[in-house]
This record gives sequence, structure tokens and C-alpha cells, in this order.
Amino acid sequence: MITLHHLNASRSLRILWLLEEMGVPYELVRYQRDPVTRLAPDTLKHIHPLGKSPVIEFDGQVMVESGAIVEYLIRRFSSDLEPAFSSPEYIQYLQWIHFAESSAMVPILLKVFTQFEANAGTRLAFLEGYTQAEFDKVLGFLDSVLAGKRFIVGDKLSGADFMLAFVAITVVEQLGAGPQYPHLTAYLQRLTTLDSWNRALKLEQAVPGEGQAV
Repeated sequence: MITLHHLNASRSLRILWLLEEMGVPYELVRYQRDPVTRLAPDTLKHIHPLGKSPVIEFDGQVMVESGAIVEYLIRRFSSDLEPAFSSPEYIQYLQWIHFAESSAMVPILLKVFTQFEANAGTRLAFLEGYTQAEFDKVLGFLDSVLAGKRFIVGDKLSGADFMLAFVAITVVEQLGAGPQYPHLTAYLQRLTTLDSWNRALKLEQAVPGEGQAV
């Protein structure tokens, strides 16, 4: 059985949602961020030295990196969530899976960190300008691609959507940039109507004991 070590408010929501969509049996072990530092608990380091989430255990192996986990689980259990390798959509599918943690995540994290600095009374003039320019460029591109689309690849839910959902949540909800990106906002709203999404969100919002399996 798959075990998902799940940290609240993290990329692990991608894997929780994917497991709910696939309908495969899994064990969920929860971890909560420190309410002050917002960091993951040290107990996650008992599972993997990086102490980050998501982490899955399966067939005696420990696997990290949400993109790799999404690709592996889909290939192993739910090939309907990826286009055929020979199809024109496959290249787009693969690009968007990796876009979520490369092109998109760099300016998003810079934006989050510069906000932390601003809240602390520190101003990083060069970084502020660079961050905003990159954020506008990358998120503007994503927003334009989503115009008129239900999902990011064709008209079918795929692994790329599981990866991009975290990007959408961070931009629209955490950073409050939804009004600037109406197509990204509408995309997130469509995802939140899916039954598997709502089951995952319900599990995400529950708070049992630290390290407790459910």
C-alpha cells in the first residue's frame, strides 16, 4: 500500500488529490507546520533527510519531489491521466508538469520571500523589481494559455493539472493576485468543483494528532 506523508499547506496537496482521484488504497500520515515559523516538523526527517513533503513510501522505497511522484503514480496506476506518448498532447503535458516547479515556482517563491522581508521592514530594491517583472511575465503567460480552456492539456484532466493546482492556489489565494489573472482564477474554480478535489481538501483541513495515520 502507498503511504503518503502529508504536510498541511504544502505541495503534498497535489498527491493527496491525485490519490483521491485515482481511487487506489493508501495510508495518510499527517504532519502540521509550526504555527509561528510555518516550517515543517523535524519528525519528517525521520522519513527522508530533507524533512519535506510530499513523501511517499511504496514497495519498500521512499520517494520525494511532487513532480516525480505524480508522474510515477499516474504511469503505475492511472494511465488515463496522461496523454498517449505518441500523441501531440504528450509534449505539452510533460512541459506543464515541469513548468509548475521550475518556471512558475521561482518567481512565486521570490514573491513570497520579498513579502516576508517587507513585513519585517526590510526592502530589497533590486530583488523587488526583478521578482515583479518575472512574476508578471510567467504568470501572465500561464493566464493567457488558460484562456478558453477547461484543463491545461486539451479538455481532459491530467497530471499537469495536479501540478498546476498548487501554483493557482498560491497565486490566487495566498498572494491575492487573482484579479490580475482571471483565467487562472477561473481555472482554479473549475478544479474546486471536482469531487476528488473536495475529498482531498476535506482531508487537508482535518487536524488529527501529529504523525497519526488515517
